[in-house]
Amino acid sequence: MLLGHSYGGIPITEAAAGASNVERLIYLAAYMPDKGQSMYAIHGLPDPEETSGLFPLSNEPRVSLYGDLPDGEAEQAVSKLVNQTIRSFAEKVDVAAWRSIPSTYIITEQDKAIPLALQEQMAAQAAEIHRLPGGHSPFLSQPRRLATLIDEIVRTA
Repeated sequence: MLLGHSYGGIPITEAAAGASNVERLIYLAAYMPDKGQSMYAIHGLPDPEETSGLFPLSNEPRVSLYGDLPDGEAEQAVSKLVNQTIRSFAEKVDVAAWRSIPSTYIITEQDKAIPLALQEQMAAQAAEIHRLPGGHSPFLSQPRRLATLIDEIVRTA
């Protein structure tokens, strides 16, 4: 099993291709690109011509990533964020492992980072879909509920 959250869906999509030891991919409020897509393409944006440099954090990471956490926990989580490279968001996926490996998508219904409609669009490519109430980071806001769901997914895979 491989689980990718948010941007982490992109590397698991490609890394699992051809791996004989991966039985299922789990996308947790994650990007689920198809072959030839970048994160920009998933959002319907053109890929940038220049891919050097860093992609700045969103203006409101507290709201978009940790909106359902108490202030202290959210502030601590925000303090650990770093910018990612533009290249990581612009690179196109060479192979989509979810086409040959069963996949599960967990939609976070009050997500402010990846809109619900976009999650549902990506989730439609998965073999199964689960939903969680709450925001983008359920591993922080509802860890027991998420762990129970992941355990259920693993046991029934």
